[in-house]
Parts: sequence; C-alpha cells; structure tokens
Amino acid sequence: MSEVLSQSQIDALLSAARSGEKIETEEDTSKDKKYRKYDFRSPRKFTKDRLKMLDSIFENYSRNLNSRINGLMHTSCEINVESAEEQRYYEFSNALIEGDVLALAYIKYGEVLEDTPALLHISKPLLLSMIDRMMGGEGEVDDELDPEYTFTDLELKILEGLSEYFVENLGESWQNYIQLEFQYGRVEPNPTMIQPLGLDEIVVIMDLTAKFPNCDGHISVCLPGMVLTNVFSEISRLNTAHKSQDEAAGKEIFESLKTTEIDLIAEICRTKLQLSDIYHLNVGDVIDLKRPKSSAVHINIGGRRWFDGVMGIHNKNMAVKIGRTYYGPEGRNVEQDGR
Repeated sequence: MSEVLSQSQIDALLSAARSGEKIETEEDTSKDKKYRKYDFRSPRKFTKDRLKMLDSIFENYSRNLNSRINGLMHTSCEINVESAEEQRYYEFSNALIEGDVLALAYIKYGEVLEDTPALLHISKPLLLSMIDRMMGGEGEVDDELDPEYTFTDLELKILEGLSEYFVENLGESWQNYIQLEFQYGRVEPNPTMIQPLGLDEIVVIMDLTAKFPNCDGHISVCLPGMVLTNVFSEISRLNTAHKSQDEAAGKEIFESLKTTEIDLIAEICRTKLQLSDIYHLNVGDVIDLKRPKSSAVHINIGGRRWFDGVMGIHNKNMAVKIGRTYYGPEGRNVEQDGR
C-alpha cells in the first residue's frame, strides 16, 4: 500500500511545484537484499551434497597425489582442492588455448565402461616444471614463456607417462564409496581440434592447485555430468543393497539367538556365614537373611542384574514375577555383594 501524505507534506509539494524548486525525496536507507540469480536455461544438475562428496573425494586424491609426486620429483609439493563447480562444457573448453594438453580417461565401475571420457588438464608452466625435474633440472620455468608454446615430441612422450600416472591415481580416491577405475586413454596436444563432449553438456570441474618451491599452477579434472549421474546412481544402489544385506544378516542373527539357552539365576539374598556354622548345618535349620519375604528377588544373567521380581506360586510351582527391568548398563553393574 502506498504511503498517505499529510496535509503539510501536500502543501510543501504544491509550493515547490509553483516555485519550480527541485523536489527532494528521502532516500530509502534500507539495504537491498542480495539474492543469487538462478539461470532457468541452465538448471543445476547436482546438489550441494553431491558437490561436497566430490570435494571430499578429491581431497583424498590431492593428499595421495601429493605424497607420490614428492617421491617422484624428489622435492616438496603441496596440492590442494580449490573448488568444485558445475558448468557447461563450452565454459571449460573456451579457457583452453592452442598448445595446451588434455589427457583423456574412461571411467569403469563393475562391468560398465563409460564411452564419454573424463578430461585432465595441467597448466603449461606446471607441466614444463615437472618435465624439467624429471630430466634432472631444478624445475625452473621461464617467466616470459610464450602462452602458445607447443611441446616437443620428447616432452609429449614424458607427458604421456605423467598423465597416465595422474589418471591411475584417481580411482583410489573413490574407494570409500565405490570401486571405480580410471583407464588412461590418450594425450591430446591440441584440445581446440577435438570435441569429446557436447558444448552444452553439464560437467563438474574439479580445480586443484599445485605449488612447487619455484613454480605453481592448476590441475583441472573435467567430469562429464551424465557419467557422474550414472556413478551416483550406482553408489545409491550399492548403499541400498548393503543396507538390505545388513538387515537380513541382523534378522538371521536374531533368529539364531532366539533358540539360544541362557542361565537365569533368581537370587533372594546373599549373606556371610562362618565355616564352622556351615559345617554344623542340618536339614531343617534356618538361616536368618534379615530381609522380609516380600523383598525383591534379583534375577541375574551372566553375573549381572537384569531384572527384579517377587517370589510367588504359579500352577503350584514356585515362580518369580518380573517387576523391574534394568535397561542401562549402570543398573546391570550393581554390586552383587551384600544383598
């Protein structure tokens, strides 16, 4: 509803209009709330939980790769996960330039081998630094390196071994969720000339940073959205199967326990007698327990108190009626002595 002006405000507006003065309005000091715009043309395919799962998986990958690279390069290296972002493939491919190198890897789980490859991209300075170290150098990179620098045949041969090494370690990071295998395909020295995925296809880009003492760069893993959807579906199926197996095993164990015989000991009381008194006991003697006959009878299982009851008769047989159950371990651990 619009604000209603008072008579004095109306008079002030009319007076300002007659005199030609500029009408000043009070600025709204309230801060506009900022909302994230949602692109309905490119709806998000993966939830935050899925991206957090990927982030956790690649945290394991970065730690594993970090220790192995340190041993391979004989130097200190720090690899960390920078981000996990869902986007269209053309956003990833547009950032590549001629001379970059892509490694193609195919994902296999169970008997299924996906046709759409995952892509591994390592920034050029980082690659040149690792190649230099593997050839006995210090890993120094020229600051004035041409962005369109193309790798020689020898460097590409070394890159193939490095890329295969990076790809093979990817599968180990998924072991907590699924047995996944990344099979190395090939190295593509000019990614602008190939199109392994559709330009509008959804992908998830895992961006990692690698820091050497004298060089740093990025490692990007492009995971096809359709392949990830299939992998997540398989993980959900396996979790459901494991849960069903656990429930079935639990029922089987419980059924076997039903027929297990255990000893229940109904204990009226405990007292202490001297050995000489026990020696002179005869039939008909009475031992004073110093407790009324209506006192609770303790029912023990495995030396621990589980129930309290009351002595009575059932079908002309002596019986104990359960009156209290000890559910917590603190009740079952009550000292038995002195009762």
